[in-house]
Amino acid sequence: MSGTAVRARPGPTLSRAVLNRTTLSRQWLLDRRAEPADAAIGHLVGMQAQEPLEPYVGLWSRLAGFAPAELVGLLERREAVRTVMMRRTLHLLTAADALRLRPVHQRMLVQRVLGARNRQLAGAGADELAAAAAPHFAERPRTASEVARLVAERWPDVPIDALADVVGTAVPLVQVPPRGVWGQRAAARNLTLSGWLGDHDPEPADAVLEELVLRYLGAFGPATSSDLQAWSGLSGLPAVIKRLRPRLRGYVDESGRELLDLADAPLADPDAPAPPRFLPAFDNVVLGYADRSRLIDDDRRSLSVAGARFVLIDGRVEARWTSTGDPDTGVTVRIELFRPLSRPERASLTAEAEALATFLGDGTPGQVQTCQN
Repeated sequence: MSGTAVRARPGPTLSRAVLNRTTLSRQWLLDRRAEPADAAIGHLVGMQAQEPLEPYVGLWSRLAGFAPAELVGLLERREAVRTVMMRRTLHLLTAADALRLRPVHQRMLVQRVLGARNRQLAGAGADELAAAAAPHFAERPRTASEVARLVAERWPDVPIDALADVVGTAVPLVQVPPRGVWGQRAAARNLTLSGWLGDHDPEPADAVLEELVLRYLGAFGPATSSDLQAWSGLSGLPAVIKRLRPRLRGYVDESGRELLDLADAPLADPDAPAPPRFLPAFDNVVLGYADRSRLIDDDRRSLSVAGARFVLIDGRVEARWTSTGDPDTGVTVRIELFRPLSRPERASLTAEAEALATFLGDGTPGQVQTCQN
C-alpha cells in the first residue's frame, strides 16, 4: 500500500505545522481532556504497552486529574486488557476492542511471528502449536515460556524461545494482573482472551476494518494510507479505503502525498500553543506513522523504536527523559535536551517535569535535572 498513490479527490495542501497541531489535538496532547481513562484508551484505539507501566504516563499527559488507580481498576475489572495486537506489539486496549479487533489481526500476527521464527520451527505449524498450547493457557495464567516447556516434548528440535514466541502470538492471550498494575512488578502471565473476557462472536471483518480505518483517522489523521498500514501492521486495506472514500476528505502534504481524513474532522490552528508533554516509551503518537516528520526529525527517528521516552516541546520531539527513585525517596526526572531552549520554554518544561515527578512519586514532590545533548 503506497502513500504516493494517485489521488481520487485532490485536496488542499496541508503544511507540516498544520499536521503537527492537528495530530496533537486529536491525540489529546494540546489540552488535557476531562475524560475517563477508558474513553482515552478507546479514542486512541489502544496504547502501546510493551513496557507495562508506560501507559500510565501516556494517560497522565492526556487527561486532567488522571490517577493510576483509575487504570488499575479497569485492568482488575477486566474492562481494559494488555494483549498483542497492532504490529505484533503489546497494546493496552478496552476489553470491547480486544475482542473486536483480534480476529482481523490474527492472520497478520501469525505471519509476522512465522517470518521471525520459521527457520527454527523444524516444520511445526503455527496452528498445530497453538492448538497444543491453548488448553494450558486456559487452565490458569502462565508465561509463554512455561507453556512452551509443557509442549516441547512434541517438538524437541524447536528452541524453547521460538516455541514461546509462536504460542504467545498465535494463541489470543491477555497478560493478566498484577502485570501492568501501578506500583507492582509481576511476570507476564497469560490467560486466553476468551478465558479472561468470555466468548465473543466475531463481527463481519469488513465492518470491523472500516471502523478501524475511521477511528485511526479520528485519532491520527490526516494521514496517508502508508501511515495507516505502519500503525496497524495490516495489509489488504486499499479495498477498505476504496469503500470508505465517499465518507473521507482528501488533502496533500508538502511532499505531494495524499492524506486521508474524516470528512467532518476539523484541522487545528498551526499557531496554537503546544505545551510541553512527556511521552512514554513507544507512544503511538510517534510510532503510528510511516512518515513521522510531523513530530520528530528524521535524524532522530531511530530513537523512536529504541524505547526512548520523548518530550514534546512546541509540539516536536526536542528531548528525552528518564526517571529514578521511588515514592519513598522522591522521583527525579532527568531531561536530555536536543536543542537550547528559550527562557519561557525552559520554565514551562520545568513546571511540567515537576508535575510528572510528583505523579510518578504518588504525590511526593520530586526533582528535575536537565542537561544539553
